[in-house]
Amino acid sequence: MPDYKVSVIGAGVSGQGLALLAESLGAEVFVSEQKNINDDVKKLFIEHNIKFEEGGNTSKVFDNAGEILISSGIPPKSEILIEAQKRGAKLTGELDFVLPHLKTQNLICVTGSNGKSTVTSLTGHILSKAGLKTGTGGNLGTASAKFTNENFDAVVLELSSFQLARAEKNPGAKISIVTNIAPDHIDWHGSFENYAEAKSRVLKMRSSEGWGIIQDRDFEILNADGNLITLSWEKDAVHNTRGHIFMDRNSNQAFLNLDGKSEKLFSFDDTTLIGSHNLENVAMCLCAAKLLGVNINDAKFLLDGFKPLPHRCEYAGSIDGVDYIDDSKGTNVDASVTAMRCIKGRKIIILGGQGKGEDYTHLAETVKAECDFAVLIGEEAPKIQKSLEESGFKNFKNVSTMEEAVDEARKLAKPGMVVLLSPACTSWDMYKSYKARGEHFCKIVREKINP
Repeated sequence: MPDYKVSVIGAGVSGQGLALLAESLGAEVFVSEQKNINDDVKKLFIEHNIKFEEGGNTSKVFDNAGEILISSGIPPKSEILIEAQKRGAKLTGELDFVLPHLKTQNLICVTGSNGKSTVTSLTGHILSKAGLKTGTGGNLGTASAKFTNENFDAVVLELSSFQLARAEKNPGAKISIVTNIAPDHIDWHGSFENYAEAKSRVLKMRSSEGWGIIQDRDFEILNADGNLITLSWEKDAVHNTRGHIFMDRNSNQAFLNLDGKSEKLFSFDDTTLIGSHNLENVAMCLCAAKLLGVNINDAKFLLDGFKPLPHRCEYAGSIDGVDYIDDSKGTNVDASVTAMRCIKGRKIIILGGQGKGEDYTHLAETVKAECDFAVLIGEEAPKIQKSLEESGFKNFKNVSTMEEAVDEARKLAKPGMVVLLSPACTSWDMYKSYKARGEHFCKIVREKINP
């Protein structure tokens, strides 16, 4: 790439990865960041002779740039992107630029509305325990560009709808997994149909012999085809595909029926992950490993040592016979609905935060069925309250802080119940991230256990 100039929009994790990869390929690189860039990143850019600007995107982005690389999360209505389109600039998304340079023959791409981080991390864990040199990252936290520097037996990447919306090339993945599809990020994509179409692109990133693992119920919305394995809690799949994962409640086991042959994937008690949705996650991961040739007969060994990702139905503690569970990562309606349905026992749920433009009718109906009380917090509290009232559920209270939310839940919860933080909203009205929100919740719980 001699004498080639590249601009990168965004200096976050993926933007840094794009810039460093472009520089390693011989390009002259300029990075433009809307916010401030921290000192460590500036030092990194300077060490690699990468020029940059911060505090806003200027016309410098277009100065002799042969290509503009878009890091994940940059919204399509961003002023700099609109200007780039007006100028007819060559725009390339993160995946199209990076994935052709990955050094592996076994690429596994994971997406979905909920559970994709768990499936990505657990698949990486299983493959590593099976002895494969495995790179695990993507939207999960380690930029995909990091896996272009050395050879790997397998690379497992979590891909967001933002990244997939800009993916046009086929990197020849061995396996594509869609954990589930439900409305999310409507504010970013403009409609549920656009969001689902972006997610479906992961299935188009497979090689001609590559496999897709999806929920049976999502078959139509993903417009799925090719070598497919579907998952459901019914013995017989609705759709006719080469394989089906049967989650058997009667035997507490999961089975893979592939090309007419049935094989046990695992027993439900082989994992300590909380909730039936996590059993689905485990099944998809073990299925992916089997498709790569891993012997999964000792599933318990392969799963052992995997720690649940923070803030995803994570046990926070127990007070007076009441379990407190941190599902701060539950940032959309479907995630919270799934958590309520999959965690056993009656619940007090803490809901609210900054919304994504979702309808809360389904959320309210599930609260009515699964919970004795709801504590509402944040910007979306009035909208959630309205939906609860319309559903006929009146056992709720509005509070201003997480401390008040936990205190209120503690007053109402009886032994054997669960206090569940699963907000169905982002955290950005009160916290810098869902992690900060979850950590604050857990801190409050710990302080009440050990006053």
